[in-house]
Amino acid sequence: MPRTPLTRERILRTAIDLADREGLDALSMRKLAKAVGVEAMSLYNHVANKDDLLDGIIDLVVAEIYVPRADGDWRAELRRRATSAHEVLLRHRWATGLLGSRVNVGPAMLRYIDATLACLITAGFTYEQADRAWNALDSHIYGFTLQAINFPLDPDEYISAATQFLPLIPPETHPHMHTLATLVINGTHSGLADFAFGLDLLLDGLNHLLQPG
Repeated sequence: MPRTPLTRERILRTAIDLADREGLDALSMRKLAKAVGVEAMSLYNHVANKDDLLDGIIDLVVAEIYVPRADGDWRAELRRRATSAHEVLLRHRWATGLLGSRVNVGPAMLRYIDATLACLITAGFTYEQADRAWNALDSHIYGFTLQAINFPLDPDEYISAATQFLPLIPPETHPHMHTLATLVINGTHSGLADFAFGLDLLLDGLNHLLQPG
């Protein structure tokens, strides 16, 4: 049977699959070469080095995120963008840290940022406001996603955890924490962090900038 041609696209897609299964730390050129069925040196005909590989895979991840339109309702477009980014980064649990630690100038990233700026500028924001706005939105997306990935409890463990820790926060010394934990225990409050809650606060604040006066 003829061998599947080795291409940059195939290498990058295989690298994403490996990172999704085993984490970014487990992604080595040797392991990647084995996964595509070649010697490690053959990879360098398509990727310059490990940094080029990382830049390539993060750009493919960004390409999965919804790109906002400038001719739509800016709030709806940015909400869809943020929700899409959060969902994509949860699928690729290694990607958020990589996004925040590298200068990303791949074609998908450049299109993603320029479209976001266009959406904001068209809505009436200044360039300075638009720059701060998309950075504030991305900080919420990245921070919330990292917390969701790394938080040590599953949602179905919240009640038992609150019950366990309740004696450590007696009402005499920590009345507000005690009350909040009690609300979780009795089911009045789920205790779940809400991505949309923070997103709507940001969008409401941005909308305020556009109001006269």
